[in-house]
Amino acid sequence: MIFTNPHRRLDRWIRSNPGRIDMFVGAVYTLVCVIFSVGIGFGVGIGFGISIAAIALLQSAPLMVRRRCPWAATITIAGAHILQLFFHGVFLPSQFSVPIMIYTMAVYGKRWQSFATLGLGFLGAILATFNIFGPGVSSNNHLSFDMVISFVGLALVVTVAWTFGDLARSRRQTLNALQAHAQRLENERLIERELAASDERNHIAREMHDIVAHSLSVIITQADGARYAAAQDPKIAIETLKTVSDAGRSSLREMRRLLGVLRTDEEVEHRPLPSLNNVPELVEMSVKSGLQVSFEVQGSPRRALPAGAELTAYRCVQEAITNVLKHAGPQAKATVTLDWTSRGVEINVTDDGTCTGKLAIDGAGQGLRGLHERVALYDGTSTAGPLSGGGFCVSAFIPYSED
Repeated sequence: MIFTNPHRRLDRWIRSNPGRIDMFVGAVYTLVCVIFSVGIGFGVGIGFGISIAAIALLQSAPLMVRRRCPWAATITIAGAHILQLFFHGVFLPSQFSVPIMIYTMAVYGKRWQSFATLGLGFLGAILATFNIFGPGVSSNNHLSFDMVISFVGLALVVTVAWTFGDLARSRRQTLNALQAHAQRLENERLIERELAASDERNHIAREMHDIVAHSLSVIITQADGARYAAAQDPKIAIETLKTVSDAGRSSLREMRRLLGVLRTDEEVEHRPLPSLNNVPELVEMSVKSGLQVSFEVQGSPRRALPAGAELTAYRCVQEAITNVLKHAGPQAKATVTLDWTSRGVEINVTDDGTCTGKLAIDGAGQGLRGLHERVALYDGTSTAGPLSGGGFCVSAFIPYSED
């Protein structure tokens, strides 16, 4: 597997090591240019050969740092070409560094440096034309056709090099922007995942509180009643223990469903989420536990509430009945009313107990705080407090979700 897609491995290495590539290619190019220039220069004379070799070195060596120090490399190469003007008619392979540096400055240089290099390229095209075809100027000082062709050709090379460099610059900026955008999206995804996990933890905590608090309230109430009734009438104790068993099983089923999302290697028991259709069963179970509860429905729904809103409404009734069982006293009576209006459903749970007002004095517990949070998620409102004539009232309003 080492030789799988070697071209891609090579491409990744080249992209991740641009400085090493520049040093290697620039050194090889410089060596070739210097050797070629020495061969040209020493054919004329030793001094001329040394001068030509030095100019070739200055024209090609800066390519080794073309991306690390592009502007300094450009100035050095431009100065070396000005020196070459004193050696008429000599062509050096190191002069190919001009379009390379024009391309490099268009890609990596600052914007003003890119345009300045383009201007230097056109100026060099003019100087090179006059240096090569100076004798071609006619006696009436008009430019010869060869000079025009030479300038146009050199200027075209400069323009093409700069254009390709500018296009590469735009592509590089686009890729950088896409990478930055992708990084921002990844960060936002991680934040959203953390927020979703936190929200799910709060949701599970609210569900656990509603399930456990209500079921334990029923179980404790029934267990106390069974204990007192067992001595006088065992039949009542048997019925009471059956209610305790039913409440425990129902609570266990809901806890299994709720915690099933945390299991990865077991089959989870699927059970529909409670809704307003299950409120009569909740009231019936509360009656079996010894609480006097009446249930009333007013009006009819204009359309169905979302499943989450139905669950929220059910939990509101469950939390209110749980508070009645825990705080209202043994002789308390409660009334559950569902009032369907044109805007949504209004839930009212009232009791005539003497102890539930303690909730408003001591501050709402986790149950009422969770109730307010649930209702707020569906743009609803909820209140909980003592009644002026005695007792306690929990009210909630959940509107229809508008498209």
